Amino acid sequence: MDCFCCFRTFHFGSAIGRSGYGLDVGLRCLYLQFHYDLSDRQLEQRLRFDIAFKWFCGFTAFEETPDHTFFCRFRKTIGTKRIGKIFQTIVNRTKKAGILRPIFRFADATAIVVKNTTWEERDRAIKEGEEKLNNSNIKKYSTDKQARFGCKGKKKFWFGYKGHVSVDMGSNLIERIAATPANISDQEGFSRICPREGQIIFADKAYCLKKAQDAMRKRKANSAAILKHNMNGKNKDLDRWRSSVRAPFEGLFSKFEKRARYKGLAD
Repeated sequence: MDCFCCFRTFHFGSAIGRSGYGLDVGLRCLYLQFHYDLSDRQLEQRLRFDIAFKWFCGFTAFEETPDHTFFCRFRKTIGTKRIGKIFQTIVNRTKKAGILRPIFRFADATAIVVKNTTWEERDRAIKEGEEKLNNSNIKKYSTDKQARFGCKGKKKFWFGYKGHVSVDMGSNLIERIAATPANISDQEGFSRICPREGQIIFADKAYCLKKAQDAMRKRKANSAAILKHNMNGKNKDLDRWRSSVRAPFEGLFSKFEKRARYKGLAD
C-alpha cells in the first residue's frame, strides 16, 4: 500500500519529508470531494475548519490536514479507473445494507461549462476560412478537444460537457453519474446511467423518446417518464402526479458547480 501514500520523499526512497496520510485517508477525502462537488482548494478548507470532515477522514480536531496538492497527486497515483471501481463498491455495499433501495430512481442531465465564451476560437476559425464555429470543427480550435456545444430548449446554449445522473429517491443519494460531450442528448446519455431490472425511473420528456426507452427495456426497468403532448397514451393527470414526485429531486442540480475543473474526459 505504500505506493498510494503520496509521501513527500525523494524518488529513490529517502525518508526526508513528512509522513504520508495513507490510502484510507485519501479515499475518504476524495469521497467527500465528489459527494459535495468541491474543488481541491475548497476541500482543503473544509478539512481544515469542518469538524465533521475531519472526523470522517480520521483527523483529530487539531491535527494537520492535507493541502490541495495532495488530492491531485493522490488521484493521479490511484488512477480514475480504480477510483471509479472503489466508488462503485461503496454504492454496492450501501445497497446490501439497505441504504439504497432498488425501487424508485430519478434521472436527469445538467450542463457542465468549460468556457463562458468562445469568441477567440470563432475568430481564429473564420480567419482560417471556416464559415462558422460549430461542433464539426471546434476540436481544431479549442484546447479542450472533447468539449462540444450543447443546448437545452431553444435559448440555453453552452460549451463543454453534460452530466447524466441517476438518484435513489428513497435516500436522495446519487447512484450513478456519467459525463459526455455537451452535444450528446439526454436520451443517448441515459444508457450510461440506466438502472437495472425492476426499478421505476421518473424522468422528464427527454426520456420518453426511443433511445431512452430502449435502454430501459434492455435492462428490464420500468419507465415513469412524462410523455410529450402528441404521444399516444398521454395522461395529463398521471404526468402531473409524476412531475410532483420528481420535483423535490430536481433541486439536486442546484448544488452542482456546473463548471469543468479539468480538460477532457477520463479514459
